[in-house]
Amino acid sequence: MAEETTPQSTTPASSQSTTPATQSPPVPSAAASKPVPPAAAAPPPAAAAVVDTTPKEVKVKIRKPKQRSCDEKDAKGKLCAGHLKRWYDYPREFESKIGKDAEIYRCEFCKTLYKPDPKQLPHSFTLRY
Repeated sequence: MAEETTPQSTTPASSQSTTPATQSPPVPSAAASKPVPPAAAAPPPAAAAVVDTTPKEVKVKIRKPKQRSCDEKDAKGKLCAGHLKRWYDYPREFESKIGKDAEIYRCEFCKTLYKPDPKQLPHSFTLRY
Protein backbone atom coordinates (compact mmCIF):
# COMPACT_ATOMS: atom_id res chain seq x y z
CA MET A 1 0.00 0.00 0.00
CA ALA A 2 2.93 2.25 0.42
CA GLU A 3 3.68 2.08 -3.29
CA GLU A 4 1.31 4.09 -5.40
CA THR A 5 2.36 4.46 -9.03
CA THR A 6 -0.61 6.34 -10.53
CA PRO A 7 -0.22 10.13 -10.47
CA GLN A 8 -2.96 12.11 -8.74
CA SER A 9 -3.06 14.98 -11.24
CA THR A 10 -2.42 15.04 -14.95
CA THR A 11 -1.14 18.63 -15.12
CA PRO A 12 2.55 19.33 -14.65
CA ALA A 13 3.64 21.03 -11.45
CA SER A 14 5.02 24.07 -13.33
CA SER A 15 1.61 24.95 -14.78
CA GLN A 16 0.00 24.88 -11.34
CA SER A 17 2.26 27.66 -10.13
CA THR A 18 1.01 30.02 -12.87
CA THR A 19 -2.67 29.82 -11.93
CA PRO A 20 -4.19 33.12 -10.75
CA ALA A 21 -4.91 31.74 -7.27
CA THR A 22 -1.25 31.00 -6.57
CA GLN A 23 0.28 34.11 -8.12
CA SER A 24 1.53 36.75 -5.75
CA PRO A 25 0.03 40.23 -6.14
CA PRO A 26 2.20 42.81 -7.91
CA VAL A 27 4.24 45.00 -5.63
CA PRO A 28 3.32 48.70 -6.02
CA SER A 29 6.16 50.94 -7.05
CA ALA A 30 7.17 54.05 -5.14
CA ALA A 31 5.73 56.35 -7.87
CA ALA A 32 2.33 54.68 -7.75
CA SER A 33 2.03 55.00 -3.98
CA LYS A 34 2.37 58.81 -4.01
CA PRO A 35 -0.90 60.59 -3.15
CA VAL A 36 -2.52 62.64 -5.88
CA PRO A 37 -2.89 66.33 -5.02
CA PRO A 38 -6.55 67.34 -4.55
CA ALA A 39 -6.34 70.11 -7.19
CA ALA A 40 -5.48 67.59 -9.91
CA ALA A 41 -8.04 65.01 -8.76
CA ALA A 42 -11.21 67.14 -9.02
CA PRO A 43 -12.17 69.83 -11.55
CA PRO A 44 -12.83 73.30 -10.19
CA PRO A 45 -16.43 73.84 -9.04
CA ALA A 46 -16.94 76.77 -11.44
CA ALA A 47 -16.47 74.50 -14.46
CA ALA A 48 -18.89 71.92 -13.06
CA ALA A 49 -21.57 74.57 -12.40
CA VAL A 50 -21.98 75.42 -16.10
CA VAL A 51 -25.03 73.38 -17.14
CA ASP A 52 -27.32 73.85 -20.11
CA THR A 53 -30.59 74.95 -18.48
CA THR A 54 -32.41 76.01 -21.63
CA PRO A 55 -35.74 74.18 -21.97
CA LYS A 56 -36.01 71.65 -24.76
CA GLU A 57 -38.51 72.42 -27.48
CA VAL A 58 -41.36 69.94 -27.19
CA LYS A 59 -43.02 68.73 -30.37
CA VAL A 60 -46.80 68.90 -30.50
CA LYS A 61 -48.44 66.67 -33.09
CA ILE A 62 -51.99 65.61 -33.92
CA ARG A 63 -52.90 61.96 -33.44
CA LYS A 64 -54.03 59.98 -36.43
CA PRO A 65 -57.31 58.03 -36.17
CA LYS A 66 -56.91 55.10 -33.72
CA GLN A 67 -53.20 55.86 -33.20
CA ARG A 68 -51.82 54.23 -30.03
CA SER A 69 -48.04 54.48 -30.46
CA CYS A 70 -45.60 57.25 -31.30
CA ASP A 71 -44.59 57.69 -34.96
CA GLU A 72 -41.65 60.02 -34.31
CA LYS A 73 -38.27 59.12 -35.84
CA ASP A 74 -34.91 59.86 -34.21
CA ALA A 75 -31.74 61.18 -35.87
CA LYS A 76 -30.86 57.72 -37.22
CA GLY A 77 -34.34 57.25 -38.70
CA LYS A 78 -35.39 54.65 -36.12
CA LEU A 79 -39.07 54.69 -35.15
CA CYS A 80 -39.75 55.53 -31.48
CA ALA A 81 -42.96 53.43 -31.17
CA GLY A 82 -43.56 54.46 -27.55
CA HIS A 83 -47.04 54.06 -26.10
CA LEU A 84 -49.13 57.25 -26.07
CA LYS A 85 -50.43 57.79 -22.56
CA ARG A 86 -53.02 60.29 -21.42
CA TRP A 87 -51.29 63.16 -19.66
CA TYR A 88 -53.50 64.69 -16.99
CA ASP A 89 -51.06 66.73 -14.88
CA TYR A 90 -49.06 68.69 -17.42
CA PRO A 91 -47.08 71.78 -16.32
CA ARG A 92 -48.38 75.31 -16.72
CA GLU A 93 -45.78 76.05 -19.41
CA PHE A 94 -47.60 73.68 -21.76
CA GLU A 95 -51.00 75.21 -21.01
CA SER A 96 -50.21 78.16 -23.28
CA LYS A 97 -49.34 75.81 -26.17
CA ILE A 98 -52.15 73.29 -25.87
CA GLY A 99 -54.92 75.13 -24.04
CA LYS A 100 -56.47 74.80 -20.61
CA ASP A 101 -58.09 71.44 -19.68
CA ALA A 102 -57.09 69.93 -23.01
CA GLU A 103 -57.05 66.23 -23.72
CA ILE A 104 -53.38 65.59 -24.34
CA TYR A 105 -51.29 62.45 -24.85
CA ARG A 106 -47.54 62.03 -24.38
CA CYS A 107 -45.11 59.42 -25.69
CA GLU A 108 -43.54 57.45 -22.87
CA PHE A 109 -40.05 57.49 -24.44
CA CYS A 110 -39.46 60.64 -26.50
CA LYS A 111 -42.03 62.81 -24.61
CA THR A 112 -43.65 64.14 -27.81
CA LEU A 113 -47.08 65.61 -27.14
CA TYR A 114 -50.12 64.61 -29.17
CA LYS A 115 -53.43 66.43 -29.47
CA PRO A 116 -56.44 64.21 -30.12
CA ASP A 117 -57.78 63.60 -33.61
CA PRO A 118 -60.35 66.34 -34.33
CA LYS A 119 -62.55 63.87 -36.25
CA GLN A 120 -62.98 61.58 -33.23
CA LEU A 121 -65.09 62.19 -30.14
CA PRO A 122 -63.04 63.14 -27.09
CA HIS A 123 -62.39 60.44 -24.51
CA SER A 124 -62.97 62.81 -21.63
CA PHE A 125 -66.15 62.06 -19.68
CA THR A 126 -67.15 59.20 -21.99
CA LEU A 127 -68.40 56.95 -19.19
CA ARG A 128 -71.42 58.60 -17.67
CA TYR A 129 -73.92 56.58 -15.67
